[in-house]
Amino acid sequence: MAVPASEVPYPWIRKELIFQNNIQRGQKSKRTRLVQEMATLHGFSTGIDGDFGAGTAEVVGQFQVANGIARTGVVDEQTFDALIQPLLRALTPIDGFQGSYNELVVAYARQHLAEHPREVGGQNCGPWVRLYMHGHEGTDWAWCAGFVCFLLRQAADTSTARMPFERTFSCDVLAERAKNAGLFRAERDLDDRDDPAHAGIPTGSIFLVRKTASDWTHTGLVTECRAETFATIEGNTNDDGHREGYEVCARTRGYPKRDFVVYG
Repeated sequence: MAVPASEVPYPWIRKELIFQNNIQRGQKSKRTRLVQEMATLHGFSTGIDGDFGAGTAEVVGQFQVANGIARTGVVDEQTFDALIQPLLRALTPIDGFQGSYNELVVAYARQHLAEHPREVGGQNCGPWVRLYMHGHEGTDWAWCAGFVCFLLRQAADTSTARMPFERTFSCDVLAERAKNAGLFRAERDLDDRDDPAHAGIPTGSIFLVRKTASDWTHTGLVTECRAETFATIEGNTNDDGHREGYEVCARTRGYPKRDFVVYG
């Protein structure tokens, strides 16, 4: 069962997920925008402008029918709760986990991946971005590092572990903090290039795409190391691996021009 919105421990997103009043035609508000975002994420696309007009009422009605709710076109508490379920499922604590902190981070990454987080309503916009970026969104808020750091925090919040370094939204700052903590592993320092799976890069490590010796452009989690490639779960990417993508994806990457953060 998904965690109730009132028990979400992250106040910047909890305030969005708690039902307040019915949302209906004629309303212009951030709550209307959230309804439009979530309906679109569910596949019932409409304009995302914060203005509850005829189009929004129609897709709300379609969503209600698809979810066994009486069609009214009004977002009551039942409809609102159904709209936000993907976020609540992603935020549900994993109880009784028996693995390491690293493995718990990956378990949460898979839990988020299953809900297909993606942008909606503009570049680096939407409720998933706001979740990972502590309420921020917009063109200037690339969210790959925010995604990684949120997963580290979610795992720490539901275990006895502590985050290995302070949260950041910057790949460069992430690399610097990892270096300061003695957690940074440069590509050139891998112990066994023929079998990196045995080179001290465990599940849950963080990869960094290196542009120069002091500039990293993208990051994500390592879910499995192989001889020549590694599997990932990463945010703000897409199937082509772009650093300014629009969703959370599982991908396969090679080792060249990749550095790593090894913690746990």
